Amino acid sequence: MNSSAGAGALSGCLVWGIVFVVLAGCLLPVATTVGSISSGSDMAIRTTGSFICPDNTTAEVYSYASTTTDEYGNSSPATAYELHCMDASGQVVKSDPVGFAFLWIGILAGAGLVIAGVLAFALAAPAGVLIARFLKRKKTTTPNPP
Repeated sequence: MNSSAGAGALSGCLVWGIVFVVLAGCLLPVATTVGSISSGSDMAIRTTGSFICPDNTTAEVYSYASTTTDEYGNSSPATAYELHCMDASGQVVKSDPVGFAFLWIGILAGAGLVIAGVLAFALAAPAGVLIARFLKRKKTTTPNPP
């Protein structure tokens, strides 16, 4: 492989990495926010229940009234969610108050990273062209030293 091709591959990888970091910096906060908001949804419970619940059980969401404390120490009403694994007779076999939410947020964060990677591949070439044009324009506008 000649040095020109190696430099092109290296710069292409560098541009992809930069585009990936920028996209991931935007998509990860969105994915974790959506995951936090939707962690009590039926889809989240079904998805995480397949990992958490034992065989021959059904995952169901259980919600109840609770309280939360704000940054000033004031209590206010809130709704808490748990994942309950129910057997065929309707008995709770396993209860998970927190793990399902972390798993759901992690799944969405992973999906955000995959989307960022795919978009980075699609946008790396146009970004490379824009960078090259910017550097060429900057090079032609700066005067040469004597």
